[in-house]
Amino acid sequence: MKTELQRLEEQLERALEGQAWHGPSVLEVLEGVSAHQAAAHPIAGAHSIWESVEHLCSDYGLVLRRLGGDGRQLTESEGWPMVPEPSAESWTESVSRLKQLNAELRLAVGSFPRERLDDPLVPEVPYTAYTQFIGVTQHGLYHAGQMALLKKALGSVDAAVPPPN
Repeated sequence: MKTELQRLEEQLERALEGQAWHGPSVLEVLEGVSAHQAAAHPIAGAHSIWESVEHLCSDYGLVLRRLGGDGRQLTESEGWPMVPEPSAESWTESVSRLKQLNAELRLAVGSFPRERLDDPLVPEVPYTAYTQFIGVTQHGLYHAGQMALLKKALGSVDAAVPPPN
């Protein structure tokens, strides 16, 4: 039988990489998305796919920071960092960073003391370790749904706009 920490680690992995019960994972949604598409804003007032990827990176980083004892909240610019100039290379780097931070968080969750799951990670934040571990997973899936809608909107935009010469 799996431990609670193993189940939390597995859910972090499934939410990012696949076999999530709800539908497509973050990486499944990102499959086939180009840098140009990731940077686009097909829905007025909504973040881009790329901005959401950077936001998820900051979210993983926040929980890792708290695991290290740092209870500071993210600033607006940390929570929604600027995306780099769109290029295939920088898009690949952003997605790679997302994968790396998820892997680091899964490793940290897997080695977290089971007896501390109901304790806050840091005194400044009232949420328990368990709530933060499952919450970061839920947050990723929330944004996966948004990115799926953005990707769908991009398809209708791309179909309506002729490609550049």
